[in-house]
Amino acid sequence: MSFLHWILFLPPQASTASKWIDQLHYAIITTTMVASTAVALAAVYLFVRYRRRSPDQLSVRVESPPWFEATIITVPLTLFLAWFYVGYVGFVRVRRPPPGAMDVYVMAKQWMWKFSYPEGPNSIGVLRVPARKPVRLLMTSRDVIHSFFVPAFRIKEDLLPGRYTESWFQSDLPGRYELLCAEYCGLQHSLMRGEVEVLEPSEFDRWLASQERGIAERQDMGGPIGPPASDQANLVAEGLRIAGQAGCLECHTVDGSPHIGPTWLGLYHRTELLETGQSVFVDEAYMTKSMMDPMADVVAGFNPVMPTFQGKLTAPETAAIVEYIKSLRSREYQSKPAEGPLYAPIFRTK
Repeated sequence: MSFLHWILFLPPQASTASKWIDQLHYAIITTTMVASTAVALAAVYLFVRYRRRSPDQLSVRVESPPWFEATIITVPLTLFLAWFYVGYVGFVRVRRPPPGAMDVYVMAKQWMWKFSYPEGPNSIGVLRVPARKPVRLLMTSRDVIHSFFVPAFRIKEDLLPGRYTESWFQSDLPGRYELLCAEYCGLQHSLMRGEVEVLEPSEFDRWLASQERGIAERQDMGGPIGPPASDQANLVAEGLRIAGQAGCLECHTVDGSPHIGPTWLGLYHRTELLETGQSVFVDEAYMTKSMMDPMADVVAGFNPVMPTFQGKLTAPETAAIVEYIKSLRSREYQSKPAEGPLYAPIFRTK
């Protein structure tokens, strides 16, 4: 396998998913090359063996036995079904982060990457994560379509404006790994590079603590130094502030009491019944869609009176409100395991 890794010019296997993704890659490449070689050799043999030797020679009629026809049908079909099964299992594996994964918000814009942690810190261009811990990425774009691609992790996910997509990874190998944009996003697309820095857990905790101390010191000095306060503050506290300023709390309660709109208490990871009779699982993607296109999925029992916040809230502000809603977990939902769809639903805004 190391030979195939070398001859295919693959980057290091730096995530838990890299090895089995490469094994599937090796199996498909090897099977394809063997089958292609067999077909080419058989074609050459038939060209020579059954070539026309005289102008009046007739082609030989060949009738294949039933076992031969059954073989050439069942063998490729079996291979394709096996690939489908392995691919489906892998799809489930890469789309469903394990419980306890650390959340990081990723925002892309021409031509930079920005990362925000629920604890408050943020960084530009460098995503720092602890080793041996699953990391879930909640991603959106501020302008055009981008694509988050870390070759060493074997992950690639599109980021679309006005909605959240998600991906996850776990790296057990500390180090620095290249981050690229795999979607043409403008004139400086090739310069939209970043880095994922995998740290030992103790080292990551020290970095996180130093960032939090820096935030507190800037606030004690009477204001932020560098990025604006909305980028520096704890996302939950910032979400509460933005929700108040945007008027969200005029229609949504946070204590479970009924009001104009659904209460935010225990809303996250709840299944809501819609006016159409369908149900929807409330996750980051649905909450973002509801802010940007509130008429798309109206909860049963509530009037469709919510205005759109498309163009009124930036991606970091939307992420902060989502984190605040996620923090409003009643005892019933705090003790209840998260259950939901196989992967985050894909929503498009109009």
